[in-house]
Amino acid sequence: MKLSGAEIVIECLKEQGVDTVFGYPGGTILNIYDELYKHRGEIRHVLTSHEQGAAHAADGYARSSGKVGVVMATSGPGATNLVTGIATAMMDSVPLVAFTCNVGVSLLGRDSFQEVDIAGVTMPITKYSVIVKDIKKLAPAIRRAFRIAKSGRPGPVLVDITKDVTAAVCDYEPVKPGRILPRTETIRADDLKEAADLINKAQKPVIFVGGGAVISGAYEEVRELAKRIDAPVCDSLMGKGVFPGTDDRYMGMLGMHGTKTANRAVHECDLLIALGVRFSDRVTGQTSAFANQAKIVQFEVDPAEVNKNVLVDCSVIGDLKESLTRLLPEITAVRHEEWNQKIAESKAAHPLKYNQNVLTGPYILEKLYRLTKGQAIITTDVGQHQMWAAQYYRYTMPRTLLTSGGLGTMGYGFGAAMGAKAAHPDQVVVNIGGDGCFRMNMNEVISALRNHLNVIEIVMNNEVLGMVRQWQHLFYEERYSNTVLDDGIDFVKIAEGQGALGIRVDQKDQVEAAIKEALAADRPVVIDCRIGKDDMVFPMAPAGKPIENAFDQDDLA
Repeated sequence: MKLSGAEIVIECLKEQGVDTVFGYPGGTILNIYDELYKHRGEIRHVLTSHEQGAAHAADGYARSSGKVGVVMATSGPGATNLVTGIATAMMDSVPLVAFTCNVGVSLLGRDSFQEVDIAGVTMPITKYSVIVKDIKKLAPAIRRAFRIAKSGRPGPVLVDITKDVTAAVCDYEPVKPGRILPRTETIRADDLKEAADLINKAQKPVIFVGGGAVISGAYEEVRELAKRIDAPVCDSLMGKGVFPGTDDRYMGMLGMHGTKTANRAVHECDLLIALGVRFSDRVTGQTSAFANQAKIVQFEVDPAEVNKNVLVDCSVIGDLKESLTRLLPEITAVRHEEWNQKIAESKAAHPLKYNQNVLTGPYILEKLYRLTKGQAIITTDVGQHQMWAAQYYRYTMPRTLLTSGGLGTMGYGFGAAMGAKAAHPDQVVVNIGGDGCFRMNMNEVISALRNHLNVIEIVMNNEVLGMVRQWQHLFYEERYSNTVLDDGIDFVKIAEGQGALGIRVDQKDQVEAAIKEALAADRPVVIDCRIGKDDMVFPMAPAGKPIENAFDQDDLA
């Protein structure tokens, strides 16, 4: 059958099982938006207030559901406004397909109105980017985009389409997408045997879980491995929920703001079993000192991540779930009572703690955890509040903490919350933000209201850029250069002005009632929590220093 390019885009989306797209229209993409209107009963379009919000929403949709997120924008500034969201997805291995439209082929390269080479701009931050200038190549390019986004180590793909291609007509034949199998051909029996030998011989093993375990769906296998070898477990920010935060073997997060127990255990262990991690600098600190008394076994789908930041003794390349499935029969069940006793004593001696006498971020997170029974999907922006959300809310399932780990994108959280709510309309979705971050994305509150996405925003409002101020306090002799935000902005009125429910919290005894009111509300909610400007995140290891030397408030005193 003969279809226009715009019709082909919609049919290809339907082929891929896409039911939700996020975006913002404009001149060059009008033909596609016209087709979206005609197919609005099949594909839901979530209109945001800004293209960056749309990109983050597609990202949140993808992270929470495991599906490919889809975002659309017009040419020029519409396309470039997607760049931060695409880079965020790239750093955290999120499957995303971004559709942009460009000026007609005859206008390319002429500095035409709203023309930009977005395929070139995004080349370093995508797995694949392409401009389609021939309608006959349109359907194959879209199918290739979804296959690349989902396969191996997932990531974002950009498809830019010239406007004349969206209007042209050619033959179209539907194609049923082939099943994308996990990468298993690289899993070598010799590597598995070497890994099993090291694990079976270890007396003080530690399991370190990262985002790759979430992506592969390997949480049952990770939990079985920990049980079988009786090993304590820590995780990265991206690995939250793979291993339950309520389990006795769980030590907490590793790295700059990890627990003292996790950081010291990695320093003292004789074997570190790294599952789907890339050894970020925020995890390792000084790499020469990281786990330098241990052998390291790395399980990783992307061979480029092996020996990139930390040298390892053994690696298994391939899908983590399949690798562990093959490994487990070779692992001997053991008990490490002396090692686990030492870990238990460390946890008792070095608990996470905060000032119990005043309203603080940790108190709010603990109260939220209890009132949601740990069942909410939590998104975050970036800063102190992000670390408190990682430390004090206990995650028991993967895909329940959505946060910008690699790029550290302020303004990410509210858009991601909308995407998660679109994917899971019956689940509670809460974004934890700071006042600095909320200033970057509060225009999306109206988007949540318009699209009936009843998310909850908790603003940790300390009237400063909290994490930057913390560094200024500790390392810059309290020179608070451009980090004070005490301009009297009223987030409650802003929320109410957009049709949302605004709640102000000034005291500890107001927190529970505020959260209960938010959970019962029939519209988006903004809770403005006024916390102290000098509250800090502890423990903390200075950048580039050994993580086992992380300090807390007692050490500072």
